[in-house]
Amino acid sequence: MAIEKKTVKKSQVEMLELVMPNDTNILGNLAGGRLMHWIDIAAALAASKHCNSVAVTLAVDNLIFHLPVKLGEVVRLKASVNRAFNTSMEVGVRVEIEDYITGKVFHSNSAYLTFVAIDRYTQRAIPVPEIIPETEEEKRRFDQALQRRDQRIQSNHGIIQTKTKE
Repeated sequence: MAIEKKTVKKSQVEMLELVMPNDTNILGNLAGGRLMHWIDIAAALAASKHCNSVAVTLAVDNLIFHLPVKLGEVVRLKASVNRAFNTSMEVGVRVEIEDYITGKVFHSNSAYLTFVAIDRYTQRAIPVPEIIPETEEEKRRFDQALQRRDQRIQSNHGIIQTKTKE
């Protein structure tokens, strides 16, 4: 039975988070670990929507913090599947900061994460649907995802594998 292909739009997720005092470091900026947590959640939701299954984080590419996020600012996380492979997917997350008083929006971070679709009962990797990029931007991300995947595999000497406890 063939798995039905899906558009990028069907995987898209947008999350909003308000930076509260318990999210900040001693400088009043959003703690990096909290932002990484939110990025992982947004990406996992997009991956799970795409594969209609549990999706687990396999890898996170470089994450660079371009701008500090201040207490009281709104963080918008936009996630979507860039490309699907056999059992894995690359998910891109764009992080924006919004000052809801002025309405100004700034790009804070971008991240690429690799997820693997897992059968919730057997806990084994399962095939994922192919992705259909429709817009020029989606097609660019689709092509670049393959390049990034090749770089990940090469930098890890081809040994990126999911392991299970036995």
